[in-house]
Amino acid sequence: MTAGVRFALWGEDEDHEEEQLWASCEEAEGLFAEPPEPVRRRYELRGFTAEAALPAALGFLVLQPLHEHGRPAREWYLEDARVLATRARDGSRQDVTVEAVRPDDQPPHPAGAPSAAGFSLSDHQDRVLGHFRDLAEVLPVEEPPPHSVRLLGCAVRGPLREVLEGREERPLGYRHLDALDAAGALLAPAGYPHIVDWQPSPRGPGLYDLTVHMEPQPPVVADIWTLWREGRPAVPNLWARFDDSGRALWLDPALAHRRGPDRPAGGTYHLDGRHVTDADGFFCALGEAVNGPGGYFGRCLNGVSDALCGGFGATWPFTLVWHHHEVARRCLGVQPLVRSPATFPELLDFLREKGIDVGPAGGVPPRGGPWAGGGPPNPKNKNAPLVGR
Repeated sequence: MTAGVRFALWGEDEDHEEEQLWASCEEAEGLFAEPPEPVRRRYELRGFTAEAALPAALGFLVLQPLHEHGRPAREWYLEDARVLATRARDGSRQDVTVEAVRPDDQPPHPAGAPSAAGFSLSDHQDRVLGHFRDLAEVLPVEEPPPHSVRLLGCAVRGPLREVLEGREERPLGYRHLDALDAAGALLAPAGYPHIVDWQPSPRGPGLYDLTVHMEPQPPVVADIWTLWREGRPAVPNLWARFDDSGRALWLDPALAHRRGPDRPAGGTYHLDGRHVTDADGFFCALGEAVNGPGGYFGRCLNGVSDALCGGFGATWPFTLVWHHHEVARRCLGVQPLVRSPATFPELLDFLREKGIDVGPAGGVPPRGGPWAGGGPPNPKNKNAPLVGR
């Protein structure tokens, strides 16, 4: 159950043009559950010509259909891909069988690929691995059953009320569910429900209990929402108690609670690096350095780039004083992953390229280490100080 957390169900208006509130719900039963194991699917890349050696563990893949004359079309992704087999075809071409996870937000198949042009295959670093003629799913697997959630005590309105009370028959279009804090403001997005059943609620006249199919929220989200229920927290580093997956989920309410306006450029912000043991910890700490407890300043490097353009509390240039940098230097980018996160020196390079002077605490540059005094200078300040303790 979700005691103490209310929900808002949003959908399209009658003209399918604007978002409107469809229901206010008192509780969500069955929302928290361990997510099912991702479905691993097998695909055959037919007529593959390699541009680089294919490792057995491919990790994240980008399949890009090519239009005539080789122009790229919309990208299509696979995750955690591994090569299962290769079979010679003709000349230098092969048929390559891979097993991978298709992300939930991807369509079943790439769209718009003329067979004559085929596809390109790239890795997470945009390195082209090769090209192939056609793609086929081998022995399609059975989809897992949908996860059911009950939205209890819903006060419905708009098109949803018209459908539930039998005055109109129409498909219920785009909809999403938000968790609300104690003041009724957005706490965090909760998912994208598909309404499959409803009945009058025993919680009061005119209320309904809705049964929906949607992806569950991991159980750790319940603990995170508890810390945000009264609004944005006033204590820093509450995110540090969670592991990397929980820290990534902490950034959902942090994004929902971002607030402005931007402070003038040229300021100095202090990053508490004691708990920056993974990439998500860095983004949590950066958000709090710039915007205080519960602050947000991007959840990936592209997000930080966007935040620096304005609307997230600060714009470049500014100075970032990174305290206890040795924790990040020891931990970041060393996990044995196929798709490794940025290392500490790579983060420094990124920040400097974006016009952020990464300055030392206490004014004393660190000694030793391959990055001390190294790395490209900040193009906007060639005398930018190094990171400190």
